[in-house]
Order: sequence, then C-alpha cells, then structure tokens
Amino acid sequence: MQRVLVLLLSALDAVVAAAVGLAVAGAPLMVFWFVAFGSGDLSAVWQSAATIWQFGHSVPVAITLPDVYVAELGVDPTLASFTLSLAPLAFAAFTLLFGGRSGARAGRAGAPWSGALTGTLVFAALASGIAVTSQAPLAGTDLWRAICYPTAYYAAGVLAGALHRAWIDGDDGPVDALRARLDRARGAWPEVPELAVRGTAIAVTGLVAVGAAVLALGLIVRAPNIVALSQAGNLDAGGAAVLALAQLLYLPTLLVWALSFVAGPGVGLGAGSVVSPAGTQLGVLPGVPILGVLPEGASSWYLLLALLPIAVGAVTGWATRSRLSPRGSTADAESTGILVTLTLSIAALAALATALMALLASGSMGPGRLSAVGPDALAVGVAVGVEVGLGAAILLLSPRRRSDEVAATGSGPGVFARLSGGRGDAGDTPERTDAARD
Repeated sequence: MQRVLVLLLSALDAVVAAAVGLAVAGAPLMVFWFVAFGSGDLSAVWQSAATIWQFGHSVPVAITLPDVYVAELGVDPTLASFTLSLAPLAFAAFTLLFGGRSGARAGRAGAPWSGALTGTLVFAALASGIAVTSQAPLAGTDLWRAICYPTAYYAAGVLAGALHRAWIDGDDGPVDALRARLDRARGAWPEVPELAVRGTAIAVTGLVAVGAAVLALGLIVRAPNIVALSQAGNLDAGGAAVLALAQLLYLPTLLVWALSFVAGPGVGLGAGSVVSPAGTQLGVLPGVPILGVLPEGASSWYLLLALLPIAVGAVTGWATRSRLSPRGSTADAESTGILVTLTLSIAALAALATALMALLASGSMGPGRLSAVGPDALAVGVAVGVEVGLGAAILLLSPRRRSDEVAATGSGPGVFARLSGGRGDAGDTPERTDAARD
C-alpha cells in the first residue's frame, strides 16, 4: 500500500511540475491577449504557452514570418525564417529542481527507482500530449525534441534526487551492493566516490554563487543603462510587464553568462562580438534592456575575477580533505594516490558540469549574426577545470601540519586522554592516579 502511495505521489509531482510551467507561460499571455484584443483565442493562447514552455526546456523554435508582414516592413526575405534556441532556463531549472524534490521524497519512502520511473513516464506522457496539441504554423518545433528535451530535464532531476537518498538511506538494491563492494576495499578508498561528488557539488554551488554575485553587481552598476534602454522602447504598461517577465525568465541564462565571464572565456554575442575580461567588442545588439548589463569596455581589473574560481576550488579542497576520515593509518588516508584522485575528479566533474551549463545557455537569438550567441562550452569547461583544480590542489595536496595529523589520527595526549577517560598517561596506575589526586 505504501509503495502504491509513493507511485501516486510521484505521478502527481510530474503533473504539478508540468502544470506550473505551463501556467507561468500561459497566465501572462491570457491577460495580455484580453487586454490587447478584448477576447481570448484559447487555442492560440495554448499553442503560444506550450511553445514557450518547450522553448524554456531548450527546444529550438523555428520562426516563419508571414509574407504580408515581411512585405509591409521591408524585411529581407532571406531573414524571414530563422530559429530561436537561446532558452530562458528558468523553466528548465524549475523542472530539474522539482524533479529532484520528487525523487528524494520517493527515496525517503523506500521506493527510489520505481518512484523515479513512474514520475518520468507520467511527465513524458504529458510532454507528448502538449507537443501533439500545440503545433503552430508560425512557430514550429520538432515533435521528438518537444517530447524528449523536457522529459530529459525532469528525468535528470528525479534520478539525481532518488540516487542521493538511496546512497544515504539505502535501496536494498544496486546502490547497497555498490557500497558493500566499496566497503570491502582497504583504507580510505571507499570514501573517494562520495567525497568526489560532494566536492563537485560544493564547487558547482560556489561557482553559481560567484556568477550570481557578479551578475547582481553588474545589474546595480549598469542600472542607468538598463533603465535607458527600457525607456527607449516606449512600451505601454502591458508590454513593459511582459518584457520584464521575459527578462526574469532569462536570469538563469545570464547567470551562466556571468560565470563564463568570471572564468575567462567570456560570452560571444554573434559574429565579431565578444565580452570577456581580456577585452570587449560589441556590435549591434537587440534593444533588450537586460543586455545593458554587459560591460562596454575592458579593464585590467576584470582579470582578477579568475581568482574567484580558484578560491572556490580552495574551499572545496579544504571541505573535502576535512571529511577524509581514515579507517586505517594516516598515511593510508593521506596517500598521494587518494588526494590526487580526489583533486582530478573534482576538477573534471566541475568542468563537465559548467560546460553543460554553458552549452544550455547558448544558442540563437535571431537571424544573421545573432544565430550564435552565448559562451563556448568547451572553453568554459577547460577554464573552470583548471581553476577549480588548481584551488583544490592547494588544499588537498599541501602537507599537513603536525597538529592536523594528530587530530586526524586521534593520537596525542589530548585525544588519548579523552579516549582513556581522562586518566592521564598510558603508564599511570590507579595507585599513581590516586596519589596524584591527593
């Protein structure tokens, strides 16, 4: 009965995750449609909301402008058809985090894998129904991408959450078998996989925090430019509200851009345009107010930002080494092989995670030179791997002080006194202790 309840809750979580995303996309459209046209075309609103939701999950949208529109505005016919693929990652981030919450709850209830599978299948069914019923002539998506991409985000979240809880609480299955096999290994090697994943989580969280801090500082410093671009648009209240919501949905994308800027490679903004600490060259950009946050020139001070990922790596190395508890001797736990493996694993996994984020935060903003916008995933991954790896190596591979070794081994007078009940040296006898007390 409990397993059935877990499966039902997992299915409900999938429904809620899809419904909330569609509501965020559809509610403003419904209001705008009624305000602008006086009546709502529910089919058009549904198609638009579903397309925006799919676009927010990295599904490319093929835009085809009507011939009448192209003729009236004098648009080059070769630019009448283009693809948008620079996704507002707020939708994807919500789906990923909500899926992780659902998977963790199923894991705590003792059914991590069946709950994860049920949630993923239900979400895939919902994504399929949305994709089939929302095909539009002017903004089209590939059917298989519209189904697979949102489902992949949810599946990644729910599996990560289930695996995390299964590793902590056990699953009476493959995770427990893996842990039992690791426990049979000698020394501190069984701790390496968990410490590597934990260190990677600390590193990625720290990098995201650094990107968020830099983005927030940029928004504060460049606020006059953003306000000026907003006023230049001459939008009414409804248009300004829709534009503000759209920019809010792109904040996770801009956060990854800020992280790429801090790491060094920067962000490409079309052919011949780049924003990086080494130099900035901007061409003609769309008049989107949030793009006013981009720096217009270079400064040698920007190069110091590369120290922030190194600092994140150092904190990661310290946190990882402090949790490395030897089951045998200190030399075993502090062996060069274990420490080097941890350093390389954290650097490689952090590089892979940031490269994936950079890949998701890049794409096309429009036709022509705007068809390639965003950071270079390979360059960002390599830069972050080197910087985080360097910082982690400083703390993981540096020699320990004598006091640290004493604390790690549990030896020394203080520790021994605590272990022996505070009776003093090992050679003390009860008679000597009583005499000393008198």
